[in-house]
Amino acid sequence: MDEDTIFPTDADLDLSFTSCTSATTDRTFASSSARTSLARSSVTLSFNDRLSTASTTAAATTTTLPPLYLRPHRSSDPHWSAIKAATTLSSDGTLHLRHLKLLRHLGTGNLGRVFLCRLRDNDHENFALKMVDRDLLSSKKLSHVQMEAEILSMLDHPFLPTLYAHIEVWHYTCLLIDYCPGGDLHSLLRKQVGNRLPVQAVRFFAAEVLVALEYLHANGVVYRDLKPENVLLREDGHIMLSDFDLCFKADVVPTFECRLHKKLGSLDKPRGYSCFRGVDRRGAKSRQEVVEAEFVAEPTAAFSMSCVGTHEYLAPELVCGSGHGNGVDWWAFGVFIYELLYGTTPFKGVNKESTLRNIASTRDMRFRVAEMEEEGMAEARDLIEKLLVKDPRRRVGCARGATDIKRHPFFDGIKWPLIRTYKPPEVRGLLRRGRSHVSHVRVGASLLRRRCWWKKGLDYLKRNKGIKYSLVSKHSNNNYYSYFNKSY
Repeated sequence: MDEDTIFPTDADLDLSFTSCTSATTDRTFASSSARTSLARSSVTLSFNDRLSTASTTAAATTTTLPPLYLRPHRSSDPHWSAIKAATTLSSDGTLHLRHLKLLRHLGTGNLGRVFLCRLRDNDHENFALKMVDRDLLSSKKLSHVQMEAEILSMLDHPFLPTLYAHIEVWHYTCLLIDYCPGGDLHSLLRKQVGNRLPVQAVRFFAAEVLVALEYLHANGVVYRDLKPENVLLREDGHIMLSDFDLCFKADVVPTFECRLHKKLGSLDKPRGYSCFRGVDRRGAKSRQEVVEAEFVAEPTAAFSMSCVGTHEYLAPELVCGSGHGNGVDWWAFGVFIYELLYGTTPFKGVNKESTLRNIASTRDMRFRVAEMEEEGMAEARDLIEKLLVKDPRRRVGCARGATDIKRHPFFDGIKWPLIRTYKPPEVRGLLRRGRSHVSHVRVGASLLRRRCWWKKGLDYLKRNKGIKYSLVSKHSNNNYYSYFNKSY
């Protein structure tokens, strides 16, 4: 196979790979937005680095296409239809680089380059092609490439990328994956006043990241590189977690548990006089004990001695080099929420060394509490405090994973099975092109003006009829996504 066949001349792109090392983060599925010096790179620190490396033998020219039946949640995606059509027309039934039309260079990271591309016979579906020159990488980085390909091949989730093809040709490894035109959450933060998002928007993005982490942990994958730069934004405004080269895998034993929970019951009838309670003319909410089944799949036995990640997001046990497990992801999740709310990370110092010292110190984190703050900030601070516990044995999520975090008051009212149908928040700079996911609060502005009568009627029923269910958000802005009262 000659070079013109592998890299068609009409692509008109430089594929020389003269340098694959960059000081910026490897945004595998990023848009064409320019990279700034503010982006934080993911690094492998030199101390306590005992990452095992796999053997790297030269691979023959092969193409691996994941079968459609292995991706049941994405089988109806039009990208798969385009892939299937291309492979059907292929002489050997597989996808090759000659079937792709490279449009432009998107970015360069620590491992390789990323291009925007389309199939030659399809001008409607965009893909991202990550190309890695194995001859330019050390054995350690080659193991990272292999890990990323392995993780991508097992993913089937709306907030995680899909691997459409894995092509090994010459000394190149090529991964055909999803393209996210909305850029990343780090760039979106830079467009906001004070580099911070409203509480409602933070709750939306944090909830979707939490679900993505839950899926990874349920498959025994510890992510180790959570940060806004790696949270990409699809064209419908929802998130997609990216960059899996720093992951490691561990055994996980799924369990199905039944636990007793106290839920807020419905409005009781007004009670009479009591020497203990007095007269309550408005009624009172009663606490009902219910038994709920919970699915828990957390890699609690995960353990690694390698020190990798972004310095501002490293957990204390990772910085100290004493070994770490699944808890590093929940620590990073707390830092992630903090940065979205405050525009900076909680332990940031004047340089990397001082930041690491702040993380490893025994001093507790301090919040900047404003006199007038948004509704939900108190709950957000409480969750962050429970996540940023320096002892991983007491950190929320380390024992039962996302199951416990979902029950925190910060996420009250979210219908987790419907999370991908929620309407994204109204945030400056957030791209939401095309048809969005169906949402039960998806109402256009003109339609809202024409049908504002239903709100007045609903308010009347709530004031006078004691309606049990609430279809409107209990928060001030219902353009984000709907919350429901837990009175059922």
